[in-house]
Amino acid sequence: MPRQINVEPQKIINEVIEIRRVGKVTKGGKRMKFRVVVVAGDGQGHVGVGIGKSIEIPQAIQQGIRDALRHMVEVPVVDGTIPHEIVGEFKAARVVLKPAYPGTGVIAGRTVGAVCRAAGIRDILTKALGSTNPLNLARAALDGLSRLRTPEQVAQLRDRPVEEILGIEREEEKTEVEDAGPS
Repeated sequence: MPRQINVEPQKIINEVIEIRRVGKVTKGGKRMKFRVVVVAGDGQGHVGVGIGKSIEIPQAIQQGIRDALRHMVEVPVVDGTIPHEIVGEFKAARVVLKPAYPGTGVIAGRTVGAVCRAAGIRDILTKALGSTNPLNLARAALDGLSRLRTPEQVAQLRDRPVEEILGIEREEEKTEVEDAGPS
């Protein structure tokens, strides 16, 4: 279960991804409700996807926002994009997320784009594979974003310097190699 992330209510960006009419057949007839899928984020690296069901759409939207805030995850955003490429999966939906150069924008479909914008990502390339169900796509995008790691986080986990993780030689190592010369 994701840990609770505190976000100021005034700074919440929310977007309704899907409104679907659902029904339950009972002995007395059909009971119709609305299911709303909502994405909420603060634009600062926190985003969540929630579902709300109610007889009326505005109530369902409010429930969805509360649910999204309850299930927020932290996303590492580096210079407006993501640190590395990743594939998010949820049920039959798969989403490929790739970092992009500044100025590229959010190249994504409606659902994945909403999740990325709410997280505060300005430049990203995405491709949805498999299912096109908006709820599953949103959850697949959230899965991919939640599994992202910055080079600093990976270096800390491995007890190695960041330069080694990035494959960058340090200046003192270069001079030692040059001083040794060819044998």
